[in-house]
Amino acid sequence: MNVTIYSDGGADPNPGIGGWAAILRYGEHEKVLTGNDPHATNNRMELQAAIAALQALKRPCQIEFHTDSEYLRQGITQWIEKWAANNWKLKGGKPVSNDDLWQQLWPLTKKHTISWHWVKGHAGDPLNEMVDTLARQARLAITPHAQVSADAARAYIRASCKGNPGPGGWGVVLEHGDDTRQTSGAEPQTTNNRMEVMAAIEALLLLPPGSSVQIFTTSDYLFQGATKWIHGWRKRNWQKQDGKPVANGELWQALDQLMGNYNVRWINAKNLPEPSPALAEAAKLAADATQFA
Repeated sequence: MNVTIYSDGGADPNPGIGGWAAILRYGEHEKVLTGNDPHATNNRMELQAAIAALQALKRPCQIEFHTDSEYLRQGITQWIEKWAANNWKLKGGKPVSNDDLWQQLWPLTKKHTISWHWVKGHAGDPLNEMVDTLARQARLAITPHAQVSADAARAYIRASCKGNPGPGGWGVVLEHGDDTRQTSGAEPQTTNNRMEVMAAIEALLLLPPGSSVQIFTTSDYLFQGATKWIHGWRKRNWQKQDGKPVANGELWQALDQLMGNYNVRWINAKNLPEPSPALAEAAKLAADATQFA
């Protein structure tokens, strides 16, 4: 039997709440599988998706397996035999990460003839986009909804970039009580990540010091940077663990200083139960600004 499989998985933050999905197609038939885990990593969810997909097959198959995870593809095609031969230990004696899942996956792969294909994520492949959406929905199904304070200002921020690098823009919609303010800006040669951080800086500058504000973002880079990574960066004098400078370091330092003057709560807008019109308007502001970069 010839089967096509697409799988995906992820966690937000990483590690954090995870979700996975797989789609199996054979002839005119299609099977969709999803699952989640409150304590996961991106890689564990990728592996879990592959395991579930292969477990669903009841007899040996010829499989075209598509994944946007190089960790999964390279692990199963290049690394796993060496790991197994070394009793699931690395050269230095440390255990292989996620060895419990690799040990589940490996015997399943041996039951079939599998061609492993890497697919670039978010590049327009319909089935890859579908499993990405399903994995995200599975994760959100067990993600607590953000509790939004009614008395704090709300800053909705988005960024846009044509090329990476290329002309880019940012947009901010600030709501405070009955007042709404909008602002945007652009740079002729920038990146999407720089515009995300710039949007956060400009959002705070709209408010007087001492204000309470909730910043809504769909950017994992900005959300994790502001809530998790920034503390280590500051301790290492804005260097990464390998000693290299933090990308966009001058903007992160500016944002770090500003956050000390405000009561900031970061909201991962991907976890909102419903789409936000204010976020959509901020995205439009960013896209419009990009036209004039």
